[in-house]
Amino acid sequence: MFKITSNIRRLQVIAPFSRQQARSVSGAARINTGILFVPQQEAWVIERFGKFKSILEPGLNFLIPVVDCVKHVQSLKELAIDIPQQSAITADNVNLNIDGVLYLRVQDPYKASYGVEDAEFAITQLAQTTMRSEIGKISLDKVFRERDSLNINIVEAINKAADVWGLSCKRYEIRNIKLPSRVQEAMQMQVEAERKKRATILESEGVREAEINVAEGQKRARVLNSEAYRTEKINQAVGEAEAILATAKAKAEAIERIAVALGKKDGKGAVSVSVAEHYINAFSNLAKTGNTLILPTNTGDVSSMVAQAMSIYKTLNVETLSTQVTRDPVGDMADEEGQLLPKSSAERETINQTKSDERRSPDAPPTSSKHTNDQS
Repeated sequence: MFKITSNIRRLQVIAPFSRQQARSVSGAARINTGILFVPQQEAWVIERFGKFKSILEPGLNFLIPVVDCVKHVQSLKELAIDIPQQSAITADNVNLNIDGVLYLRVQDPYKASYGVEDAEFAITQLAQTTMRSEIGKISLDKVFRERDSLNINIVEAINKAADVWGLSCKRYEIRNIKLPSRVQEAMQMQVEAERKKRATILESEGVREAEINVAEGQKRARVLNSEAYRTEKINQAVGEAEAILATAKAKAEAIERIAVALGKKDGKGAVSVSVAEHYINAFSNLAKTGNTLILPTNTGDVSSMVAQAMSIYKTLNVETLSTQVTRDPVGDMADEEGQLLPKSSAERETINQTKSDERRSPDAPPTSSKHTNDQS
């Protein structure tokens, strides 16, 4: 028994299934002791006499020593692989240096063990070539704006080629993008110009809004001023109309009272005195200013001036009454005393002039309107 055990141990030591010879992408091979415990999230590829036999699941497993060996150990966890920096040219001929990170997982341990010699090296090279191909399809601006879509395109391209290797690419992230110094300076100038443009636009919009507000304020002020002016004019017109009506009413009452007073005893004499006073006051007011006056020759005789004023008053009174008289059936007109007047205007004027001369004072010389107007 001791000899058999020692021989088995000797065979295990000198067996060609050493740890260094049985290394895989994710881990080293395990020594077959007959009783094996496979950890969680690992898959052990077993070969018997150099041929694939099975894949051990996590937990307790039994193997035949010497006959069976653990050839490959594959980790089923998600792995992160650094993609080295590489050069790529965009569609607008800009040279970029880009690196990234690739996240993958082993989906089929058999394909991962026998489908490719070095899965990590193969997937790294595939990621680099795919990234160069995708970047060459877009411009520099889209590299920065559409980084997410670029990462998705790289993942889809890697999965198409890595399926035969038993690997699945979960995601790819571009980590660093390095630009040439001249391109960086140009982009910096572009950014500054864009910021200045936005600042200018915002400033102009602010000025425009301010001018609009000022114009709206001026418009509103003008509307209010026009409404106030309109209201003022309306009120002023209403006030003037009321004043005119009040003045007309007062004049009408005054005229009515004068008419009543004229019908009383000595009413005409009082009116004659009032007319004479107004006549004299009118001459005195004309003498105060430097106007050219046309005066009668007897302005120094007060009695003659009074008589002349009364004559003018009676003449105006007769003319006023003549417009208010009614015609008789024959067509003749009546004077203020009820006497019939001739139809001829010349005869009526002669009669009125005669009556005026009869009422004139005996001391006043006769003065005609024509003689008064011709003297200066």
